[in-house]
Amino acid sequence: MSGQIKGIARQVRAGSPRALARVLSEVENRGPRADALLAELFAGASPARRIGVTGAPGVGKSTLVNRMARHLRAAGRAVAVLAVDPTSPFSGGAVLGDRVRMQSHYDDAGVFIRSMATRGALGGLAPAVGDALAVLEAAGYGAVIVETVGVGQAEVDIVQLADVVCVVLTPALGDDIQAAKAGIMEIAGVFAVNKADQPGAERLEQQLRAMLSLLPAGRPRPRIVRTVATEDAGVADLVEALLRAPRGPDAAKAYWRRRLLERISEGLLDSLGGATLDRAAEDAAAGKLNPYEFVRQAVAQATGGGEK
Repeated sequence: MSGQIKGIARQVRAGSPRALARVLSEVENRGPRADALLAELFAGASPARRIGVTGAPGVGKSTLVNRMARHLRAAGRAVAVLAVDPTSPFSGGAVLGDRVRMQSHYDDAGVFIRSMATRGALGGLAPAVGDALAVLEAAGYGAVIVETVGVGQAEVDIVQLADVVCVVLTPALGDDIQAAKAGIMEIAGVFAVNKADQPGAERLEQQLRAMLSLLPAGRPRPRIVRTVATEDAGVADLVEALLRAPRGPDAAKAYWRRRLLERISEGLLDSLGGATLDRAAEDAAAGKLNPYEFVRQAVAQATGGGEK
């Protein structure tokens, strides 16, 4: 098994798109080789730039990402796009809308596009996105764009994974003053006012500037860039702003603390077993089991501190 793992990892690092797709599927499905592959592919701190793109449905995220990928390729970077799509109610997989819209990159070996289903996850991201990012970085992609599903105010998980987040807004959605109340407004490193050729773009930018003026002293002010993605207008400036945006000194530590907590929690749940958890939940609901004592004992047993 270890020889197979090393062989697949070598293929991923050598740029094999087939091997990369296989590993991503293994990771997304939490297959039996997922942890071993991730451990083999981990290479320490990555120089890749992680760019999150988020915003409400209909603001033009996919078109903008398509154009951004072109500019990043022109700058000499290999680009991977993780498009987090809604889960299909029939197959349980991703609704591949973003892949359809990015077909112009299919003949470019330096662009890799992958759709991932949310699988019911809140916050705009699929559960395996963090691991998928690690795999893509190991494959040598210098820029990884994560386009979230577009779920509005709850769509804040991307800030935990990306070096910089681009929040896309548009004057075409009506009552744009409501945007200032959304939770996603607090995570932006750069704002893109897309469809800026439509009426209301000036007003939206003024509202953003008024909101940013309320930020505490010393906090970096996100840039505001007007774009018309369908015409490639302003996209070069947007990419430059995203590449230049600073990342906090403790961001990497916070990211790995969160990832470690998630993986440890997953490991504890796996060791406990779904049937045991179901029985415990049923007994707790019936008042036959103290859930807090159950958790204490389960953690103690998993960490070797249980009663003999």
